[in-house]
Amino acid sequence: MKFLKVTYRLILGIIFLTSLGACLDELDIQTLGNEEEEPALVVEAVLTDELITQKVYLSRSSLRLDLETDTVYNPYIPLGSRPVDSVDMEGGATVRVLGDNGVEFNFTEGDEGTYLSNQPFALEMGVNYTLEIETGNGREYVSDPLSVQGKSQLTNVYAEKAVSDTGVEGVAIYVDSEPTQGNPQFYRYTFEETYKIVSPNWSSREFVLTNYDPCALPVPTYDLQVVEKEVENRVCYNTVPSTSIEQLSTSGASGSNISKHMVRFIGKDNFIISERYSILVQQQVQSADAYSFYETLDDFSQSDNVFSQIQPGPLYANVQRKDGTSEDVLGYVDAVGVSDRRLFFNFEDFFSEEELPPFPFDCNLTSIPESHPSYCSQFPEPNPCPESVIERVNIGTISYYSPYDEDLAPNATCPGPYIVVPRICGDCTLLGDNVEPDFWVEE
Repeated sequence: MKFLKVTYRLILGIIFLTSLGACLDELDIQTLGNEEEEPALVVEAVLTDELITQKVYLSRSSLRLDLETDTVYNPYIPLGSRPVDSVDMEGGATVRVLGDNGVEFNFTEGDEGTYLSNQPFALEMGVNYTLEIETGNGREYVSDPLSVQGKSQLTNVYAEKAVSDTGVEGVAIYVDSEPTQGNPQFYRYTFEETYKIVSPNWSSREFVLTNYDPCALPVPTYDLQVVEKEVENRVCYNTVPSTSIEQLSTSGASGSNISKHMVRFIGKDNFIISERYSILVQQQVQSADAYSFYETLDDFSQSDNVFSQIQPGPLYANVQRKDGTSEDVLGYVDAVGVSDRRLFFNFEDFFSEEELPPFPFDCNLTSIPESHPSYCSQFPEPNPCPESVIERVNIGTISYYSPYDEDLAPNATCPGPYIVVPRICGDCTLLGDNVEPDFWVEE
């Protein structure tokens, strides 16, 4: 794999020092861009007041970019949802959460760099907590005191037909909520959306290829069968976490209730609502510091500045070395009060007279030869036909649709005995999971 060393940390460090102002301690900019230094520790956690297995993510920042996956630490990607190889995960650490009321919660590493509380626990109002970490190299870190600032109950999550600011017709998803404890003023919204996928060109039968030798002479040898499918791959479900930063402040407002705040807009041509769609919205009551931190990240990510196309350099966590040693730490640890609510809807609930959004892939039916010339012919002749059925079945790029029918593929240049489609059009498991989620309801 090729790596590209980048030296933009100095420039971006200055940008962030300027944009974050008094919220950050001053950093000696001469330390930025020193590639001989150990990559900075990245600490990320959202600890909540719900009784769950809490999670802490530890990793190391990286200055490398590869050609396929961005491996530079990216704070805009939600915790735990980034690609596995997008950062260097930090294993072998000891992690615990301490409360000033004497409670202690220990964590055990699951997947590398992901630390799970040994038992479910919920943060309590009025208690200050600290996150303590000892990394594998013996360094100890501690967070600033963390506390839940308040609680607010989501009273409604609902969808309405709407038009976006740019004139796109679609569906807007709104929330209403009411404070129940403390004085909540700063909110962040995250969500998971799950959508149903129905393969547009599904068949109950499939190809099975065995004993394939493309190099046999004078022609390739193989056994190709069309058999009944054993695995359901017509209907699937895909779940995707939100990747945007959506916040709201009621500070200075005359009332503290939240009414019709939009957390998601989906254009009517978006494939994800073509069948059945569900969204689980989580409202997080934040501290003012956390709100400011994420607001700055959001402003930077939407900036028209040329540097907005470059991953950020040093970002400051509310975590530091326990012994007071100066060291850059990235990420953020937050303590929040949460409320969740789920919504389902179908496309026809809002656009009953319109066609479903188009499938996002080309699903043209075609017919191609079953076999092909031997790969090892001594004097191969030019082959004007496309890749054969056995070649494409071997690499998994087509699905069986039907026996050959000229009406289904009138433009086939080298028709064979079958009608085939791109596999993604006949096998939904390339786009999701064929197991229905536990929470799913049809109507």
